Formats: sequence, C-alpha cells, structure tokens
Amino acid sequence: MHPEDILLHAKSWPFEEAKKILNRLKKFPKNEIILETGYGPSGLPHIGTFGEVLRTTLVMHAFRKLSDISAKLYVFSDDMDGFRKVPTNVPNQELLSENLEKPLTSVPDPFDKYESFAHHNNAMLRRFLDSFDFEYEFKSSTEMYKSGVFNESLTKILEHYKEIMNVMLPSLREERQKTYSPFLPICKKTGKVLQVPVEKINFDNKSITYRNPESGELEEVSVLDGKCKLQWKADWGMRWSALRVDYEMNGKDLIDSFKLSSKICKIIGGNPPENLTYELFLDNEGKKISKSKGNGLSMDEWLKYAPSESLAYYMYQSPRRAKRLFFDVIPNAMDEYIDALAKFQTESEEKHLDNPVYHIHNGNPPNYDGCLKFSMLLNLVQACNTTNEEVLMEFVKKYLGNDASSKTLEFMSKLAKFAIVYYKDFIAGTRILEKPTEFQKEVLNELRNSLKNLDSNVSSEEIQNIIFEIGKKHFDNIREWFLALYKILFGAESGPKMGTFISLYGLKNTITLIEERISNGE
Repeated sequence: MHPEDILLHAKSWPFEEAKKILNRLKKFPKNEIILETGYGPSGLPHIGTFGEVLRTTLVMHAFRKLSDISAKLYVFSDDMDGFRKVPTNVPNQELLSENLEKPLTSVPDPFDKYESFAHHNNAMLRRFLDSFDFEYEFKSSTEMYKSGVFNESLTKILEHYKEIMNVMLPSLREERQKTYSPFLPICKKTGKVLQVPVEKINFDNKSITYRNPESGELEEVSVLDGKCKLQWKADWGMRWSALRVDYEMNGKDLIDSFKLSSKICKIIGGNPPENLTYELFLDNEGKKISKSKGNGLSMDEWLKYAPSESLAYYMYQSPRRAKRLFFDVIPNAMDEYIDALAKFQTESEEKHLDNPVYHIHNGNPPNYDGCLKFSMLLNLVQACNTTNEEVLMEFVKKYLGNDASSKTLEFMSKLAKFAIVYYKDFIAGTRILEKPTEFQKEVLNELRNSLKNLDSNVSSEEIQNIIFEIGKKHFDNIREWFLALYKILFGAESGPKMGTFISLYGLKNTITLIEERISNGE
C-alpha cells in the first residue's frame, strides 16, 4: 500500500480526528488550521488540563502527517473570568475571599510570587507544558480583551444581541432569565465582574447601560477593550469566530454548552470547530476532579512516581471512556507503555499508526530492547528487601546481559529510581504475605526442587513452562496456582511473569525466597 494510503486508512483516534479537520477544509478552505484548548485558572492546574493539551497535540501531529497545511495549537486561559469560589488547596484563604467576583487577573496571588492568582496558575501550566516540549501559543483572555483583539467580534455580539438572547434564554431557569445578559460589565468602583441585566443597548457608541446593584444608579460602559466580559458560552462562541478555531475538545459535562456556543458562533458569522467529546477524569471515589477541590492526582504527583511517557500513554488511551486518576493506575500505565514499545519493534508500518507510542513520540518511539516492566521492579524491590538502586540495577544488568544498549540501561536506571519511590510510598508495610496451606507447601516444595535441578543458564521460558506444568498437575484452574504464588511470595493478588522474575532474581535467590515463605506457614 502506498504510504499516503496507509495514513488515510489509519484507525487510531488521532488520525480519525485529523480526518475531520481535512473534511472541514473542503467546506472552509484556509491556509492554516487552528486547534485550541481552554483552561480556567480559578485553581491550580490539574492533570485533566494536561490531558486535553496532550490529546489535542496528538491530533495536530496526525493532521500534519496527512496534510502540508500549517497547523498550530492555542492554549487559551480564561483568566478574565470572575473569581467565584476559593479553592481549598491553596494558602491565604481570607485574602482570596476578599477578592471574590473580581477577574482572576485582578485577584492577588496567595503564594505571593506573581502579579495575580491567574498569573500564578498560568505560569504553573506553562511550566509543565514546556517540560513536555509541547508546541503551542499561549493566549490570555485578559490580554485579548484589553488589547482590542476581540473588539470586532464583541461588536458583532452587540449587533446580534436579541438573536443571542433568544438562543440562551430557553436554556436558563426562569429566575436566571430575568438577570441574564451575554455582557458582564466590570464595575469601575469595585473591579468586580457584574452579572446584571442590560437596561439598554447603545449601538452608536458600542456600549450597554445597566443598573449598578450597589448604588442603584444607571451606568453606561463600553463593551470594547476589556470594559466588559462575555458570559462564558457567548465567550466561547465569540472566541472561535475571532480566532478562527478549527478544532477543540471538551469534556462530557460541556456537551450542551458546546451546542449553544456553536449557535452563537454561527450567529456572528463564524464556523464552530470540529469537536471530540471526552469522558471526565475521576478521583479515587469516582468523583469528577476539580481545581477548587484539588482532588485526584496533580501532574507533579504522577511524575514523582513514573516518567512522563507513562502519563502520556494513560492520557492517550480511550479518550471517550472515563478515567480514574489515582496513584494505583500508575504501575499498569507504565507496564502497558513498555508493552506497546516492544510491540512497535515487530509491527508493520500500517500497524505502527495505530500503536499509542507512535503518537506519544510523534512517529519516532525509542527502542528500549528487552527492558523490564515497572511491576517487575516493584516485586524485585520487595523480594530483595532493598531500596538501593545499585543493588536493583545489578540484577537488571545481569538479566539483560552484555548486549543491552546504554539507552536501555539508562531508561531502566530511571525506572528503578521511580519504582523505589513508589514502593516506599505505597507498598512498603502494606502487603501481607499469605501463609501457605499444607497443600500449597507441598507444591512449593516441588517447585523449589525443580528449580534446584536447573542449569544456571536456563531460559525464562523454560522456567515458566516448569511452573505451568506443576500448576496443571495440582490445580484444576491454573489461575489459582499463580494467584497462590503471588499472594505467598509477594503479598499481592497479581504479579510478574514468574519465569522472567526468577531469571531476573536468580535461581538461588528464588529458592531461598520460596523456603522463607514455606517457613512463614509454620
């Protein structure tokens, strides 16, 4: 198959999304496509924000494989939004409470490091995105409004005020209908973002008149140059039109908002972007993660326990399915990433395009030939009863042999460090070794004797076959045998491929381990 045909037949979701943009260009031709992600800096950026930027970046990369047309990504911060709720995971709560309802770029930084709370959170987000070498342009809502970039589109919102109200009012509760306006004036005295009804539209000087809720007096304010901000659904639609956005993802909770914003975008002459709706990120209790609550995992927390590739892999997988973001998902994500890397080396070019690591590494994944899984290292730490990286790496080097590349050993060394930290924080002292029954002792003794009779150069596959045959002989269900091994040897309900583990740990060490576990039942 011709390379271009292979690309067009790729079924992975980034290519499917990129094809949507290609089809869009047939209706709305242009020389550059714009992808966008939105971020509300009302709290510390969480891992879901990273996930949206990563996924959109993968779509941009896929589009570039399919087309020579230029593509860029805007990371847009809604930092002119009114500050509605004090997050519980930041200091200086009283200071923040005193600045509720003000634009986020006017709220003092509770960490006392930046010009405002929004500037602090924007800097955190950009620092993290830059550490991943994301290619993006950062856009600040405050700067866009105040510099006049949005003035033309704001004028169109004013001109189509009644049509936009007709779209929005049916979606609101009766009480909210009485006070709703797409324009939110910024109070000259208090600096607060006011949610007040508009008394009069002044088309000649592009302003609105409203009644100040504190003084009761009528006040006139321009809708241009950051004197007013739009309600967010109107803001979203206006932004798409003003920046000519072609593609944007959103969470499942914003489906209705996307529809309303799309209608507003069309009213003012824009073309709503292509869209993927992804499922939400959940904490350990199955609740939606929130910037104000600080529940779920932070980006820094994930990267304390595993390399960035594991996080990218986890975010790539099944965007239309809800994802738990808690510490226990990290080892499995790391293992699946390693599996995908190994699989990539043996796949055809056509299969490459649907392998997650192709997208994570923009078509050029590394080759860590023969590297061990994260879970294997965790079990090795426990079996060796050591948190010494050098000790772990001695086992790894012996297992990989002299042919291991420096690149693979460097990656394994990095992984060993992460495994030790993860083990200390989540596993040490929590696993309870199951005491073997008399029957299980007999089977373990048979395994021990079989291992004693093996040559030191025996392969992991041969060891695995021996373990399997012993299990078949004594257990009706082979899974019961491996479950017993994991519980007795590691204090866990799942574990490594035993043949590989024994090759790594060594026959003598494994025999000693089995003997210790047998005596645990006496």
